[in-house]
Amino acid sequence: MTYPRALLRAAVLAGMTVVVLVLFAVQLVLMAPGVVLGMVFLIPPPIHAGRVLVNRWRRMFEAWTGRAVPVPYEPPPPPPEPDDEGLYRHDATLYKTPRFPRFFRRLDWLMKDPATKRDLSWQFWFLLLGLLPLALAAGPLLLAAWTWIWGPPWGLPGVPSPGAWWATAWTALWEHPAWLAALALPGLVALPWTVGAVARWSAWLLAPGTRPPSSSKRVEQTLLGWVRCAFLVACAAAEVVLFAISLACFALGFGLGLVFLIPVANSHFRWLVNLRRQFAEWGGVRIPRPYAPQLRPELRPDGMYRVKNNLYKTETMASFNASWQWTWNDIASWRDLLWLAVDPVATLALVGLPVAAVVYGGWGLVFPWAWTEFFGADWSAWYGAVAGHRTLGLAAGLALVAVGLAAPRPLLVANARWTALLLRPTKAAAEEAALRERVERLTQTRSDALDAQAAEVRRIERDLHDGAQARLIAVGLTLGAIERLMDTDPAAARKLVAQARETSATALTELRDLVRGIHPPVLSERGLGDAVRALALDTAAEVTVAGELAGRPPAPVESAAYFAVSELLANATRHGGAERIGVDLRHRDGLLRITVTDDGDGGADPSRGTGLRGIERRLGTFDGTLAIHSPRGGPTVATLELPCALSSPKTSTF
Repeated sequence: MTYPRALLRAAVLAGMTVVVLVLFAVQLVLMAPGVVLGMVFLIPPPIHAGRVLVNRWRRMFEAWTGRAVPVPYEPPPPPPEPDDEGLYRHDATLYKTPRFPRFFRRLDWLMKDPATKRDLSWQFWFLLLGLLPLALAAGPLLLAAWTWIWGPPWGLPGVPSPGAWWATAWTALWEHPAWLAALALPGLVALPWTVGAVARWSAWLLAPGTRPPSSSKRVEQTLLGWVRCAFLVACAAAEVVLFAISLACFALGFGLGLVFLIPVANSHFRWLVNLRRQFAEWGGVRIPRPYAPQLRPELRPDGMYRVKNNLYKTETMASFNASWQWTWNDIASWRDLLWLAVDPVATLALVGLPVAAVVYGGWGLVFPWAWTEFFGADWSAWYGAVAGHRTLGLAAGLALVAVGLAAPRPLLVANARWTALLLRPTKAAAEEAALRERVERLTQTRSDALDAQAAEVRRIERDLHDGAQARLIAVGLTLGAIERLMDTDPAAARKLVAQARETSATALTELRDLVRGIHPPVLSERGLGDAVRALALDTAAEVTVAGELAGRPPAPVESAAYFAVSELLANATRHGGAERIGVDLRHRDGLLRITVTDDGDGGADPSRGTGLRGIERRLGTFDGTLAIHSPRGGPTVATLELPCALSSPKTSTF
């Protein structure tokens, strides 16, 4: 690389640093309310804009280094498809239009892609490295030119007097600017190498399958921990305001009879409380929501609205009393209110210390230093304990910042445990919530099972109508034609006999395929193990089946497991390009576990495909689960678990 080209590329990197700084700041500003406050519509635009710019820089670094830098992003999700009722599903919610499911699919695609994190990591570190080549090469030259032409900038606005320590050194260099120019020599000599190093590092980090440097992860985790503490301190300040609003609502409700404010006093702060429950995961604590289901008025045949044992003539009054009873009788509301009153003090005592240490130490390092240079005050006076000692003042400021950045992790854990102390459900509420969740899950899986059964019946009816039935009708018509031609044209009759025989054989094959799709005979005769081995023989990839079953699961469970394995094998070969697949069957502690591992391309995601969704619905009917671990590039490991008991001796061998 020639020196003029290296200098030009260093200038390009310096200009990119400004663009990356603006891009990184915009992404943080727009993504912060999207992640923290739930304004998810703000998240996709900055990520899309970042990908467009970063892809252009990939092409540039590819040209500079001669190394291929493929685009690492996962393919976009397919558009949502309507179900039999014309509704569009995302997770457990149905929508009338595909707008919201499409948005949420693209949001998951953007946020869960590891390449997005690599892009942000590269932007963060490029802010520190982008200016390095130009600063090393051109910085001393510019200072030398300035000193040679205009001399030291004493007297200019914002420039300290010559009494500063670094001004004395600059004065010495001004008298011999050749020494200052000599400082640029190492930077000029190393310019091609530094530009190439930055380009190679960028190409490595922006390529697929790479991970950010471990040092960058440590720095990011340290800064992220402190930012989380600062955000919790801000939440504590908001809690004081919300608690004051609750007290005002209670005073107005009971004192002046504005009773409509009383339910508001018990529930207006739930958004912040639920947000703090989510933030408890920063400390490794999961806090489920403990609230009872909201009461709804029930319309009776006589036109009255019922809320528990009370009747109301109007829906407005019934809804108000339902809201009143829902918030007033729920113990979780009062625990929330108690937490709201106490948490500001506890949060400030726990996580406020590192925030204050970094702010106090950092401000003490920046502001008093500037105050000293501009106004002649003592720098170390900011820290009263070391006033008059500049070196001790510097050490105190650095120590405060270091302690403030190192302390957040254990303090976040302590704060999360404190939050769980009041905000987690009581034992009775947890049991009730678990029972309610189980009922909802069973209701959903029952609905899915009925929908799947209805769809299967329609499929069978369609296959019979369009396949075997049509062929049997054709055979009947052909036999009628044969009967008419037997005496007049025996040769044509013989041709029709052969055609009828071929049509009947095709109809028989289609019927066998249809029966095999409903319930394979090998599954009924030999059991799940041999049925999976039969699937392995029909799979294009090399499939190894291992494991041991001491008996046979119930027939519905066996059928669900068989078709789930069949779908996974088909996905591994069709979409993953797998060449070797391993299937392991185990039954232990009342749980049938099947693990399917392949060496394909990976990237399998249930939220992006209807096949895996179908497996989840099929297994969910029996309280089964599907766990997928499929990083980009493979391998893919799918684990099926079905609770069941083995009811008969083993009929298959391995």
